[in-house]
Amino acid sequence: MIRTRFGRLFVFALCLLTGLPLAAAAQPPLPPIPVPAAPALGARSYVLLDYSTGKILAAHDPHRREIPASLTKLMVLYIVFHQLAAGRMHLDDLVPISKKAWRTGGSRMFVEVGTKVPVEKLIEGIIVDSGNDATVALAQQVAGTTGSFVQLMNATAQQLGMKGTHFADVDGLPIKDHYSTAYDIALLCRDLIRDFPQYYHYFKLGHLTYNHITQYNRNKLLWLDSSVDGLKTGYTKEAGYCLAASAKRGDTRLISVVMGTDSEHARVRQSEALLNYGFRFFETKVVYKGGQPVTQARVWKGSEDRVALGVNRNLEVTIPTGRAEELTPVTDVHGPIVAPVARGKTYGTVKVMLGKKVLAQAPLVALSDVGQGSLWHRLKDDVRLYFGR
Repeated sequence: MIRTRFGRLFVFALCLLTGLPLAAAAQPPLPPIPVPAAPALGARSYVLLDYSTGKILAAHDPHRREIPASLTKLMVLYIVFHQLAAGRMHLDDLVPISKKAWRTGGSRMFVEVGTKVPVEKLIEGIIVDSGNDATVALAQQVAGTTGSFVQLMNATAQQLGMKGTHFADVDGLPIKDHYSTAYDIALLCRDLIRDFPQYYHYFKLGHLTYNHITQYNRNKLLWLDSSVDGLKTGYTKEAGYCLAASAKRGDTRLISVVMGTDSEHARVRQSEALLNYGFRFFETKVVYKGGQPVTQARVWKGSEDRVALGVNRNLEVTIPTGRAEELTPVTDVHGPIVAPVARGKTYGTVKVMLGKKVLAQAPLVALSDVGQGSLWHRLKDDVRLYFGR
């Protein structure tokens, strides 16, 4: 008791002398927040991953084969965005509406057969209205027929590493051999956001009026959480209620996918629970920025004695909140490095450790060129290398 009182008096006197706030001087550093188990959800399968690092933060049966319903249209949009970015299609191109597009059942944008609709408006119709008619029209515009477009969808899925996915139609209406997984849909969302940021803003549209009909975005999370800015809902009787969502808070973006919930309300609340869990208990840190030095390495026989080594792109890790101070970088330079040194060439690796676990690693590359030194310098370094110096 005496020691405790003496300690408090000492802290109080120290604050008076230094001008520090009493609370700041008296409070010890808070321990890291322990990470609880992910929330128990009613979805048949789900996954939560960090956009920057791809780390899975929570999952249940993420590779279970599911019927994706209108989440299928995310692949349609990925391909359309690719066409736009490559200059093979333009937002103001007019797309003729065929009878096949006009007659497509399910959710619709209500385009009229024989009319021509701009590509941009059809994109909005797919995202906001989940329009099957708009989806068929764009698929025909890109590939001529929906059958050819489906082949393009499957080829693109293979390129993106969607190993548990096979498409059989463009709109997600029930059909044999049409399936995906929560994990694959999350991968697709990540690639879509990363590869086509210039078109991502469409996913936040709240409503669309076309042909005198106003429809509202089925992704209700857009109204419940201001950090949510995408992506897409899906529903059929066979698939249940599905939702692929993404949100950004600060520098961290998360992607959640829930599949096979039993109501529209459930898919929203379960997605919200996943996102809140991820943002509360995890954080993503940039350990090294791309193009900035990580370490210096000795250069032999060069015009310079040392060269800066770094990473090509940001090296990021996702960790439990509050544990950033425990991160330890470990560099391994492959030597000896003998001139000429080429900028961008790999000369080692850097690992980021949390305790004994490797969280991330990347090649160490030269950040500048180093030419050969003079004849005399090269001869001296030859001798030093020979004698192991």
